[in-house]
Amino acid sequence: MLAIFNEALYRPILNLTVGLYDLLFNDFGLAILALTVIVRLAIWPLTHRALANQKAMMDLQPKLKEVQNKHKDNKEEQAKAMMALYAEHKVSPFSSCLPLLIQLPLFIALYQVLSAGLKSEKLDMLYGFISNPGHISTMSLGFLDLSAPSIVLAVLAAAAQFVQAKMMQRKDVKVHVEGSKDEDTMAIMNKQMLYMMPAMTLFIGWKLPAGLTLYWLLTNLAMIAQQKLAFKKKE
Repeated sequence: MLAIFNEALYRPILNLTVGLYDLLFNDFGLAILALTVIVRLAIWPLTHRALANQKAMMDLQPKLKEVQNKHKDNKEEQAKAMMALYAEHKVSPFSSCLPLLIQLPLFIALYQVLSAGLKSEKLDMLYGFISNPGHISTMSLGFLDLSAPSIVLAVLAAAAQFVQAKMMQRKDVKVHVEGSKDEDTMAIMNKQMLYMMPAMTLFIGWKLPAGLTLYWLLTNLAMIAQQKLAFKKKE
């Protein structure tokens, strides 16, 4: 499995990062920016479909609450009615997880590239058509060392994560569900996630190489822009 991961993800990302660095005036920050753009474009169709599905799920909340109210005393019938409603409107409550599942191995591979892959002795994994620069400087714009943690980038990444999560929330629909606390529980969980994810981003980004935090910040900004586009088209 490790060999497959290295050949399928680690080595291509290493070569792409080094190639972009060599082409973009030897600035590592610009290389990460270009890498982010390439990755976002590659997974754009999947992400766009997932966002459209999330928007449809948000719009479906009033009908879902009506179903829960109607079958509040029979959880089995409630589940069947909800699945039928999903099928009728052609939405899936799980499809929004797909982009995250795709990005996670990319994130791990990029972490390995930034943490160790850019050392001179590791550059022997470059493809034949990628020139070996010999030494890669992780400085960007003359003052930002992307190999060391950056509190500023961690804060910015957490703020972008909060904005992205806030955009995905829908104002509570006032449909009363007697005898059920499912809606209150879900609302509490959503609010917790709204603050938990940015807090985790800040905590983890505080310790990661700034290059990886920069990638996460740029990814969140791209997601915000794509969410606005997807939601605008849907409306």
